[in-house]
Amino acid sequence: MLAKTINTIEETIISLLLVGMTLLVFLDVVLRFGFNSGVPWFQEVTLYMMAWFVLFGASYGVKVGAHIGVDSFVKLFPKKIRRAMGLLSVSICIAYSIIFMIAAWNYLKKLKKIGIEMEDLEFQRWVTESIILIGFILLLFRFIQLFIRILKGEAEGFSHIDEAQEALEIVDLGKTENKEK
Repeated sequence: MLAKTINTIEETIISLLLVGMTLLVFLDVVLRFGFNSGVPWFQEVTLYMMAWFVLFGASYGVKVGAHIGVDSFVKLFPKKIRRAMGLLSVSICIAYSIIFMIAAWNYLKKLKKIGIEMEDLEFQRWVTESIILIGFILLLFRFIQLFIRILKGEAEGFSHIDEAQEALEIVDLGKTENKEK
């Protein structure tokens, strides 16, 4: 239930951020080149939206197995060793996420204490930069999910698909279609 709720929220936020960034950039271009004017804060807000998009997208990428992985070397090993390598790599990612969460928490506390605002808007930067902490919490959640999937034998590592095998299947499909013509 929690995972499904997080999935829905994550996907909704990613979609809204993408639409919002596209609209702001479009409006900024129209205003600048069509009317020789613009809104000063559009660029800064777009930059923060992109940061939020990237960090939400990173955890989403772990969820769907979209991160690039070079697993041809790993596939040379027996299945049990591959799983052990997967557990080791996910453990390192979990530790990395925890380290960044602690650093992000300390950074945000200092930003809040100092009271720094965004450059173009009277809005506290610690709020807009809280995505650093939120993003690494989401990454930690996804890495823990992946760790559990590897323990259960549902996965060997990060990849849900075999990119090389998929490419070969696409090539074979193309050859089959050409023969039929």
